[in-house]
Amino acid sequence: MKTIGIIGGMSWESTAHYYAEINRETARRRGGLHSAPILLESVDFATIESMQRAGQWEEAGARLAQSARALERAGAELIALATNTMHVVAPAIEAATALPFLHIADPTADALIADGGRTVGLLGTRFTMEMDFYTDRLRERGLTPLVPEVDRTNLNAIIYEQLCKGIVTPESRATYVRAIEGLAAKGAEAVILGCTEIGMLITDDDSPLPVYDTTQLHAHAIVAKAMDA
Repeated sequence: MKTIGIIGGMSWESTAHYYAEINRETARRRGGLHSAPILLESVDFATIESMQRAGQWEEAGARLAQSARALERAGAELIALATNTMHVVAPAIEAATALPFLHIADPTADALIADGGRTVGLLGTRFTMEMDFYTDRLRERGLTPLVPEVDRTNLNAIIYEQLCKGIVTPESRATYVRAIEGLAAKGAEAVILGCTEIGMLITDDDSPLPVYDTTQLHAHAIVAKAMDA
């Protein structure tokens, strides 16, 4: 099994879920006491979040490219970025190293297409919902992404002010359920949890639409890639 290099810390709450899910999937596939060989470069999210707010995407890309190079030097054999939003700088990371890089939107698109989905709701930070780096990648796969027309500020604030700090409340869950209901009314057949923290808040049991949790789908795809001969 190849050594997995994870660029994490954005937030550390979701990175912890990645670590657990990657190891659960490794144990499921290999049995016994097997776990995954993982190298983690965990950045200070406060620094990255400040760059996000300032629109300093080039600087953020350079910082995460530095992390990718550090993982390669440490012995990683593939790179994964444990966040949806920062895939806006995925090209900078891919250019920094020759190692395989598994984009988080790809296993999500694969799962939707396998299930016959085409029109899908997308929830995430305001950057993921409003910029085109994520929706364009989904469109390239033949999907039609829809984002909420209202309440984006509240949805974004719940991520940064609560979920990134491990805070989960019924009120926030209700806000997200209303957003999913709105996407369903616009024709969405399923919903992408396009922020790695949203799975802490919403599951299939909560949602009026089938849920595609990017954290879980990405983690499973990372294991599959690491186990490729």
